[in-house]
Amino acid sequence: MKLHVSIFRHGETYYNKSKRFTGWINSGLTPRGISHVKAIAEKLRKKTFQIAFKTSLSRSSDTLKIVLKYHPECKRVVVDDRMIERSYGDLQRRFHKTVIKQYGKRQFHIWHRSYDVPPPGGESIRMVEKRVLSFIDDLIILMKKERVNVAVSAHGNSMRPFRRYFENLTIKEMMKLENPYDKYFEYVVGF
Repeated sequence: MKLHVSIFRHGETYYNKSKRFTGWINSGLTPRGISHVKAIAEKLRKKTFQIAFKTSLSRSSDTLKIVLKYHPECKRVVVDDRMIERSYGDLQRRFHKTVIKQYGKRQFHIWHRSYDVPPPGGESIRMVEKRVLSFIDDLIILMKKERVNVAVSAHGNSMRPFRRYFENLTIKEMMKLENPYDKYFEYVVGF
């Protein structure tokens, strides 16, 4: 039997649009972000999910709410913050250009795109990957036990480990990923 997990990123937020570090801060979807989500919802319209997962951040919840309008068969929505966005710690709320001006482009790129180096008070992608893999392990057990298809409303940085796991990517390949706002990724979990 083949089961499916569909993973997608929330739509563009006001912080995304203004190039600010969002992390664990709530930032609402822009009108363009709502259009992104509607595009995902339309692409997923003919899929079926019995369970959906979101994080406690409003952008994940708002995205999932729009997607689930087409899915009355989805009877259970679960909040799980193991797949929440990466914490940017002291950089949260700060504009990218301000961080670059204060610390330089090189340091900005290390904090923004390094696998191992967390920003001050925040998380590295390695740290995010550890919690996302824990979520994936439990997700696969649940899917096989209950024989359900699943939708996951995730975040740009939490999608990296998802994709690394399901697409067998190297760390280097994972770190080059850009996760679009208007596309979903579907993976098969078989048993």
